[in-house]
Amino acid sequence: MTNPIPPGIKWEQKDKQLVAIRPGDTGAEKAFHGLARALVANAVRGVTEGFSKELEIVGVGYRAEQRKNSVVFTLGYSHPIEYPLPTGVEAAVDPKQTKISLTGIDRQQVGQVAAEMRSLRPPDPYKNKGVRYAGERLKKKVGKTGAK
Repeated sequence: MTNPIPPGIKWEQKDKQLVAIRPGDTGAEKAFHGLARALVANAVRGVTEGFSKELEIVGVGYRAEQRKNSVVFTLGYSHPIEYPLPTGVEAAVDPKQTKISLTGIDRQQVGQVAAEMRSLRPPDPYKNKGVRYAGERLKKKVGKTGAK
């Protein structure tokens, strides 16, 4: 896995650990120091453990179906939506077709694919139907009351 590292940060290996060292203490170098450390830590964690995101599909007739290199969503539109999976991200759909598990080694890419899948039908604040992250708490709005 390759990752662009911000300029000005030096790397040293000490006791089986990779240490980020910044030459000065200017504001930009301080910010880049934390960014570079986080990017390298995410790359190492992605290669060793991997990253995953879970999505839930809530709604009558809403479901997902896994194809060879894509996921086909039926989300209440007049047509099914086929989402092609980029290389490096794998999807698994449960037998009920209401949960999707995305896995990959690149944290940013897994999160981006999950966000794009969620944007196909974001959760409705009135009925709570749509595609959401697993464990996402939604605030349900009260609908209008009928005037009598």
